[in-house]
Amino acid sequence: MASGNSASESTVRRWRDELVTLLAAQAPRLDRALNKVVERGGEVVLTDGTPNPTQRRTGKADRQDHSGKHHRHGLHFPGLTDEKGRPIWISAARHDRMLAQLRAAGLGALADLGFRGLDNEVRDPVIVTGFHASRTHKLTPG
Repeated sequence: MASGNSASESTVRRWRDELVTLLAAQAPRLDRALNKVVERGGEVVLTDGTPNPTQRRTGKADRQDHSGKHHRHGLHFPGLTDEKGRPIWISAARHDRMLAQLRAAGLGALADLGFRGLDNEVRDPVIVTGFHASRTHKLTPG
C-alpha cells in the first residue's frame, strides 16, 4: 500500500494507527447501545458471531483462540442487532462481558447454536438458543 501511494511504510502504518484510534473513539459502548434498545421499547436483541482466521500464537496462549469447529486459530467477533436486524454493536469482546451487560439492561438475546451453553442459568436465561439433536436423541416435530 505504501509503495503504490508514494508514501513510506512508516507513514502508512501511522495513518492506519490513527484511523483505528479514531474509529474506536466513535464506536458505541455496549451498555449505551443496549440502553438505546431499551429506550426504543426493545425487549430482545439478536446475536451472532463470525470467526476471523489468524495465525497460530506462540507460547502458552496458543490454544486460547483455537476453534475446534473450524480446526484453525482465529478471533471471534460477536455482534448484536435489534429486532429488525439493524446492527447496534460489534466487538471482539468475550461472551461473559456481553452476557453481563445484557442482564444489567434487562434484555434477552436470541442466538444460534454457536452460543449454546453460554448461559446455563435455567430460571432466568438471557440467551435463548435452539436445540441440538444427537444420534440417540432426535428432535421431535412440534
